[in-house]
Amino acid sequence: MVRTINIKPFKDFFRSEQIGGVILIVCVIVSLIIANSNLGAAFENLLSTKIGFSSSAIVLEYSVSLWINDGLMAIFFLLVGLEIKREIIEGELSSPQKAAMPIFAALGGMIVPAIIYALMNSGTPTIHGWGIPMATDIAFALGVISLLGKRVPSSLKIFLAALAIADDLGAILVIAIFYTNELHWMQLLYSTGILIVLIALNRFGVKKLIYYIIPGIFLWYFVHHSGIHATIAGVLLALTIPTNTVKDESPLEKLEHLLVRPVNFLIMPIFALANTNIRFENKMIDGLSSPLGLGIICGLALGKPIGVSLFSWLSVKLGIAKLPNKVNWKHIFGLGLLAGIGFTMSVFIALLSFNSIEYQIQAKFAIIVSSVLAGISGYAFLSSLNHKKTTISAKEA
Repeated sequence: MVRTINIKPFKDFFRSEQIGGVILIVCVIVSLIIANSNLGAAFENLLSTKIGFSSSAIVLEYSVSLWINDGLMAIFFLLVGLEIKREIIEGELSSPQKAAMPIFAALGGMIVPAIIYALMNSGTPTIHGWGIPMATDIAFALGVISLLGKRVPSSLKIFLAALAIADDLGAILVIAIFYTNELHWMQLLYSTGILIVLIALNRFGVKKLIYYIIPGIFLWYFVHHSGIHATIAGVLLALTIPTNTVKDESPLEKLEHLLVRPVNFLIMPIFALANTNIRFENKMIDGLSSPLGLGIICGLALGKPIGVSLFSWLSVKLGIAKLPNKVNWKHIFGLGLLAGIGFTMSVFIALLSFNSIEYQIQAKFAIIVSSVLAGISGYAFLSSLNHKKTTISAKEA
């Protein structure tokens, strides 16, 4: 019996990413304009304003900036976690052969940029930022490749989505392991207890989302206070949401469908507005030639296409995977260029990497520059492949 998979959530996910990428670009531009206008200081004050409440038992009073980066971004990671789980159960990561090439590509796209950055920043105070160029921004990358339309094979778009998802999973693990501060074991114990309850709900066949969301809120609270970055709670919650491999909409697909538009049209734009408010100064240009700036630019713009292409080639040569349908090695290299768009996750890791505002600003500026380079070069390269193919076909005719 052939299983029928419900692919509507993936279509919604991809369709929203296209528009979401455009909105993100607009928000980045707006944020930069605000930061370099008379409103810059007022905007900074707004982001540092504390909201919430605290008592002897509960601490929930944080700056607007922290609520965005630890609160709203946990919802973003919840969506990413749902996508990862669904792809593992029924999509591009559902079998070893299907998962091998995008996972290898993502692995190469993380290892090579990290090595490049580490080599350039060895022995400097900025060495801790090695995780910055490892990330691929799924919204921007899918948004750019969607602009190519039918000029690239549809299988290449799916491959990029799978690569970006695997890359997100890798970034999540890097954050959890290497960018976590001091652990508070009692809070971690409470988190573990809630996670066990969520797993039990899944095992006993509980389908109503409310029974997962409420414990998930408490999971976020205790993870946040445990010292592990709070966004990890979103992924842990996602992995406990029930799904299936049939056409009927599962709780996971229902929640994913509910979150796609709010995340792409509200949460990610807010994150972009809050975290790219960079005031341009002359020394920022000099920062691009510093080990920090060069490490990020070379890692994203060069390390990504090299790592993605090299590890993809190795996976095929070792007989572990094969190229997607209608995709050639030039397509893979072009896709590697697009994978160098590391905006959202790279900025997020930069904020975790450095306490210094100066380093954070230099890192953000380098990320913007390298992501723009990656997006333009990836689009131009892939577009040129189609142009060459069209030209050859015309001559043959």
